[in-house]
Amino acid sequence: MVSVDEQFDVLAHGAVDLISEADLRRKLESGRPLRAKLGLDPSRPDIHIGHAVVLRRLRDFQELGHTAVLIVGDFTAQVGDPSGRSSTRPALSKEEADENAATYFEQAQRVLLPDHLEIRYNSEWLGGMRIDDVLRLTARSTVARMLERDDFARRYAAGEPISVMELLYPLLQAWDSVMVQADVELGGTDQLFNFLAARPIQQQEGQEAQVVLTMPLLVGLDGKQKMSKSLDNYVGITESADQQFGKLMSLPDATMPEYFALATGWNAVKTAEVLGDLQSGSLTPRDAKRLLAHTVVDLYHGEGAGAAAEAAFDRVFVAHEVPEDVPEVPIDAADVRDGRVRVATLVARAFPQTVTSNKDGRRKIQQGGVRLDGEVVTDADAAVTPSEVDGHLLQLGRRNWARLRA
Repeated sequence: MVSVDEQFDVLAHGAVDLISEADLRRKLESGRPLRAKLGLDPSRPDIHIGHAVVLRRLRDFQELGHTAVLIVGDFTAQVGDPSGRSSTRPALSKEEADENAATYFEQAQRVLLPDHLEIRYNSEWLGGMRIDDVLRLTARSTVARMLERDDFARRYAAGEPISVMELLYPLLQAWDSVMVQADVELGGTDQLFNFLAARPIQQQEGQEAQVVLTMPLLVGLDGKQKMSKSLDNYVGITESADQQFGKLMSLPDATMPEYFALATGWNAVKTAEVLGDLQSGSLTPRDAKRLLAHTVVDLYHGEGAGAAAEAAFDRVFVAHEVPEDVPEVPIDAADVRDGRVRVATLVARAFPQTVTSNKDGRRKIQQGGVRLDGEVVTDADAAVTPSEVDGHLLQLGRRNWARLRA
């Protein structure tokens, strides 16, 4: 049986906020399985390795015999979480929330265990609340308290609108903790205010206050801003092994300590050992980056996938060979004008995850990031006939390839 001290060391490792250490120890000492809550925002269904930092901590709870409680915010999605936002977040319909939640769960299964897992939808309790229930809940807090929140305070000072519905969000999230009797709530540091709001409300309902445990927000591949799909500085957990490996090899050297600590799934001892080797010079930055990429790929694709991805990377970027299994992209007849199709359009069609429009495709060409059969395309308005590029290789950057088919 794992001791309380050992459990505490695992669960507290790397946490930014732990409120409070004494409360977590006391709950662990009770000997009962704890209920560790993580709220899911259905407006962001795609999981990248930054999201997985918190999911992996939730798995730590599972592996220690505690229960992971995933809350699908299908009701609160109709309010919109204002955390870290400079404006009101668009609300989702119930159908959109359900569809996104299904996508999230499919990806989360790559991290969480099927055992010790409970999935709840907050429409179960929030959907049936009457106006008098809502009014009683709002009486638990004050407008002054809500305006202590950084994002609200900034918007209020700037004269930007804050809806009353947004002010309700922390209270609704707090009520989730009451309804599932959360012992611990996990999330990113941007959720600290919401998590703390639940503690007094739980106590007013005769429950113990939940422990608040926040994890760092992983910096993106640019080494500057937090990882985000909208900033295209992310590594998705469902991306191919080759894509993951290639993206991680592009990391700035300065970010490697953070990635080793947060993205590998390693314990504190192994992380410290590798970082020590890196600092002493016995492990070069190049080899450290390969070790990191190898480890992360194995984590999401199984043992051996990292080695295969590394070999594929070397074929393309060291030996300059064409990667295996290049996807074929048919040229859409609707894109052909007067017998020709713009290369910018082909780029947008071939790489929709990276290139959002024909205009974006022109921009990629202007930046020198597009090659056709190894030759850099320099004319943003270049057009070709389908027959002359049939079977030819289109390349975007260093990691994206497509074989065109007329």
